[in-house]
Amino acid sequence: MAKKKKSNGKKKDKARRPELFSQLATTARYSRTLLSRQLLSCGLYAGQDAVILALDTQDGLSLSAIADQLGVRAPTMTKTINRLAVQGFVEKRDSLADARLSHVHLTDAGREAVQAVKKAIHLSHGLAAGDLGKRDLKTLSKLLRKLERNMVAALD
Repeated sequence: MAKKKKSNGKKKDKARRPELFSQLATTARYSRTLLSRQLLSCGLYAGQDAVILALDTQDGLSLSAIADQLGVRAPTMTKTINRLAVQGFVEKRDSLADARLSHVHLTDAGREAVQAVKKAIHLSHGLAAGDLGKRDLKTLSKLLRKLERNMVAALD
């Protein structure tokens, strides 16, 4: 009878690697969908929450600063800001220092939306976490941060 070669697990690990990206993509898609449904109740669409929270942290950012902070292209941010302005959550003001720039500020409705966004995120987190314990969530968060650092380093 022929001896079976011992496996050090490398072949198995390589075979499973595509599953990681597939699972990450699926999980990210479902998390955005879940949050989007919660945001609709306060009149916001996917992606607008991040802008509202960025302006809550530092009101009066330029469009390019928000785009850089959120990792999106300037034209995408322009569309998002214009939509938020039409909805009454933000207003654009010309820069006093540079006439080519405008800065985005939360309106009263935008400041009220901050709490609604935070509530939607909290609710979505609770629904997604389900029966996961604090230890599992802490481990998951730690592992996701490591994956993020690895991917950022690979993109540099």
